[in-house]
Amino acid sequence: MLSKKFFRNFFAGIGFLAALGICTGSIAEVPESDEPIIVVVNDWTGQHLSAAILTRVLSEMGYNVENVQAGTIPQLEAMAQGDLHVQPEFWTNNVSDAYTKGLETGDIITVGQLGLQPQEGWIYPPYMEEKCPGLPSFQALYDCAQAFGTAETFPEGRLVTYPADWGTRSRDVVELIGLPFATVPGGSEGAMVAEMKAALATEQPMLMMFWQPHWMFAVYDLNWVTWGPDGGNCADSAAEMAQMRENACGFEQASVDKIISGKTATTWPAAVKLIDAFTLTNAEHNYMINEVDENNRSLDEVVQEWMDNNKEKWEGWIASAKM
Repeated sequence: MLSKKFFRNFFAGIGFLAALGICTGSIAEVPESDEPIIVVVNDWTGQHLSAAILTRVLSEMGYNVENVQAGTIPQLEAMAQGDLHVQPEFWTNNVSDAYTKGLETGDIITVGQLGLQPQEGWIYPPYMEEKCPGLPSFQALYDCAQAFGTAETFPEGRLVTYPADWGTRSRDVVELIGLPFATVPGGSEGAMVAEMKAALATEQPMLMMFWQPHWMFAVYDLNWVTWGPDGGNCADSAAEMAQMRENACGFEQASVDKIISGKTATTWPAAVKLIDAFTLTNAEHNYMINEVDENNRSLDEVVQEWMDNNKEKWEGWIASAKM
């Protein structure tokens, strides 16, 4: 169901009469415009799949749809300006001032959650617990940072973080609580996965910021660093972390949302109704990511398989959006 905030921004953007038309079911002829709807593509496989499936369903509905690659942070400025239109898999802990201001002005609108149940944090192979007694607690990392070190970082440990344009949350946590670790941005999702696989093959040290749903957790045994008993809401407690090492909060867990530009709401109201209905589950994601990344199937083939297996579902979305 669309949020109250969505309708407040939506009504402000398209005027009372047009909004009333949406509410009473009198959607204009679809497509409302021949202008292409631009769906954002980020640089990890799961988001590629979310974007590709939504693109296919919008196309089946009759829309002209294009995909444009954009970084996690830069995409928000472009969406606020109306240059990019739909981001179907936005992790809400990757935010910027452009996102916050965009929500306030209605230039960016949240259209519900995608359906994924996410987890983010630091992961490590189980064999590291022999080299670092006290894991999975984050407190163990103060005493055994050298066990995670490399020639380039010694005597500090090495922490592989997200690519630079995904934000700096891991680096911020390391600095706030004074962990003796050097943070090294991963080049991409693929590069991070390759590094973890190489470490597992030879039982090399590894500590990495990562997320799920992801196929790796169906294939490999990986553990999560745990945080303080009151941990989780870093937005409120980050300023106190340096004085509260016994209860560092770690990472606030994300919501995975579908966001659109204000222009999308005004130009393609029926498409917005379809985007609101569009959902994917962890199980669907994990299966498809594994097929692409590990079984070397093309993304197009995997997306077509999803379309074939879920025809009744997406045809229902289209029918409902046109009402």
